[in-house]
Amino acid sequence: MSKETSSPNSDVATTPSARSLGNPPPDSVVVQADDATQQVVTEALHSLWAVANTLSRIQPAERERFGVTVFGSARIQPDHMLYREVKRLTTRLSEMRCDIITGGGPGLMQAANEGSQAGDPHDEASSIGVGIQLPFETGANPFVEKVYEHETFFTRLHQFVRLSHAFVVVSGGIGTTLEALMVWQLLQVRHIHNVPLVFVGNMWRGLLTWAKHSMLSTSPPLASEADLNLPVCVDTVDEALATLRPYIDAFKQQRP
Repeated sequence: MSKETSSPNSDVATTPSARSLGNPPPDSVVVQADDATQQVVTEALHSLWAVANTLSRIQPAERERFGVTVFGSARIQPDHMLYREVKRLTTRLSEMRCDIITGGGPGLMQAANEGSQAGDPHDEASSIGVGIQLPFETGANPFVEKVYEHETFFTRLHQFVRLSHAFVVVSGGIGTTLEALMVWQLLQVRHIHNVPLVFVGNMWRGLLTWAKHSMLSTSPPLASEADLNLPVCVDTVDEALATLRPYIDAFKQQRP
């Protein structure tokens, strides 16, 4: 068994200790409570989540506009080709009177919101940002018209799903991957139906290639082939638009 060591001038251990694991967020209210009190708190939180889940089942009879969420990197600058392509995609979608939903931040999120405004000079659609409160975030980008701020990723991801009829995933990092996999999982377990999940670019083809190799080659398989075929992979934003168009047309035909 390895021995935990610490500096003589510091109480910070060089290896993880029970005290350092699972530290609460800085804004947490930490209380010393007995087991019974902790159980009451746990049950109360569970009840609140149950209420939220029940309320989320209430949906409008019809939505005025088709909502497209774009997930993508916060690090891409406006002079980058990817920025211009995402802006072009959402400009076209906005011209078709689609609401554009993003995480509200910079990079490709800003590109999507900028395209939304560019394609909607008469303000017939919405450019929406669903943000998260983080120490290094600077607020919504200037092209967001309606902002929703969340303190947790869980509620934020839930709102993305409530607002969206389709998801487009462009180049991104860990956050983008989290969002994409969450939608993929909901499609897999049929919590959402008939909602396109479109991956744009080679990096996502690599993800699907890895998943199919690693999850289908085992005995027994770790996933079904049908579930791994739920996302649609395309190379360009034009192909993404072509994939979305039938869903948008069907949505419009259902409206009186």
